[in-house]
Amino acid sequence: MHVSDLLAAAQAAPGFMPDDEGLALYEAARGVAVPGPLLEVGSWMGRSALYLAAAARETGRQVVTVDHHRGSEEHQPGWEYHDPSLVDPAVGLIDTLPRFRNTIATAGAEDVVVAVVTRSEVLAPLWSTPLALLFLDGSHTEESARRDQDAWVAKLAVGGTLAIHDVFPDPADGGQAPYGVYRRVLESGDFTELPGVGSMRLLRRER
Repeated sequence: MHVSDLLAAAQAAPGFMPDDEGLALYEAARGVAVPGPLLEVGSWMGRSALYLAAAARETGRQVVTVDHHRGSEEHQPGWEYHDPSLVDPAVGLIDTLPRFRNTIATAGAEDVVVAVVTRSEVLAPLWSTPLALLFLDGSHTEESARRDQDAWVAKLAVGGTLAIHDVFPDPADGGQAPYGVYRRVLESGDFTELPGVGSMRLLRRER
C-alpha cells in the first residue's frame, strides 16, 4: 500500500491519538537520519503503528511494536476506558491483539510491521540493535513509565529520535507519568528537544 494510503488508514483506525500528533510522529520517523528500526512501546489497536509504518515504507525501515495486548490500567473493568467488547471470554482478560492485527492487515502493512507480544521489559534485555526512533506510549503509571524509560531509552542510537506521547505539564490535562519521563530525559543532558505537537514530545539523542 502507498504511503498516502497508509496515512489515510492510520487516520481511520481506532485509537486515541489525534491526527496532528500522528502526523508529527510520521514526520519525525521519516526524518530520522541514522540507520535502524522504529520501535513502539504500547500499540493498543494499531493506529500509531500505521503512522510509523507509513514512514517505514517511505524510508525502507521496519517497525517493531511491543505490547502485551492485555490493556493498560485504564482499560480494565471499572475504569474510564474499559471496553467490554475487547474482553476475551476464554480468559476473562482484555485482548487487543486481534484488533491490532486486523488494523495492520487491512492497511496492507504486515510487511513493515513486526508485532512482538510481551511486556516491554521482557523484550528489552534481548534487544541489541540500535534504534533510529523510539516511541514510548505504554502504560501511564509512574512505575511502568519509568520501567519503559529504563528499559529502552539507552537503546536509542545517537542521532536517533525519542517520541513520548501523552505529555501533559498540567495535571488537570492528564496523568503525569509520561511528563516525568520527558523531564528526566531532557534533564539528563543527552537530548535536545525538537518541535512537538499537542501532547507529543520529540527529542533527539546527542550523546
